[in-house]
Amino acid sequence: MPELPEVETVRKGLQQLVLGKTIAKVEVFWPRIIEMPEVPIFQEYLIGQTIEAMSRRGKFLIFKLSQFDLVSHLRMEGKYEFFARDQEVVITKHTHVIFHFTDGSQLQYRDVRKFGRMALVGKDQSSEYRGIKQLGPEPLSTDFKLEAFEKALALKTMAIKPLLLNQKIVVGLGNIYVDEALWYAKIHPERPANSLTKEEIGLLYEGTIKVLGNAVEAGGTTIRSYVNALGEMGEFQVSLVVYDQTGKSCPRCQTPIEKIKVAQRGTHFCPTCQKKVGG
Repeated sequence: MPELPEVETVRKGLQQLVLGKTIAKVEVFWPRIIEMPEVPIFQEYLIGQTIEAMSRRGKFLIFKLSQFDLVSHLRMEGKYEFFARDQEVVITKHTHVIFHFTDGSQLQYRDVRKFGRMALVGKDQSSEYRGIKQLGPEPLSTDFKLEAFEKALALKTMAIKPLLLNQKIVVGLGNIYVDEALWYAKIHPERPANSLTKEEIGLLYEGTIKVLGNAVEAGGTTIRSYVNALGEMGEFQVSLVVYDQTGKSCPRCQTPIEKIKVAQRGTHFCPTCQKKVGG
């Protein structure tokens, strides 16, 4: 699933490609992608709307339109592909929504798994959308405060990895970057959140910002199929320390990286650096 760095990279690409374009027509081939309103209304309301800005909240893309906010979640395999007016258009079996623009160009939403969702809400109302309303602070913004992070973790007995994945403490972290941030802080993924010391929380806070910031700069991580809106792969996969590195040596202590299941998620860690008992 695309995480914050990948979604931010897609946002930047879309901003280059579709900013200022006006929608002439919308085709929907897989109605379940459209969460709200009903598909015919979704299509009707979008006609004549101009894309004024591209925004992001956590893993949600937000198309800021003349009169609406279009919220898009890529889920597992969703991606956008742009075709210029003079470019040969390719429609595949995985093309589920097409936004046709008045200048003859188009933006396709493709999704192999069909898990992605879109919702059209009132202008500047995306913050009230149910998927966004409960989100925690953005980790790369000044809203992410160490003191608040410490207080939130101190109240939770849940294992630290699934807690970070739930998007309520801090947004944008998925399986890849949680593993990387926990390795940075030398914290075992199954440690109860309230067992972490102040020093460990400080390192986790620092690691979250550092790992995500570096991944954004690298254009995200391509493990299987991720490409950005420009069709480019991410480059952060070459910098991964533990995620998908099972059996390889930990760069800190040379112990082989191990993989376990934590909250039904494949989880990578160093058994020497990240002790299960700590604090």
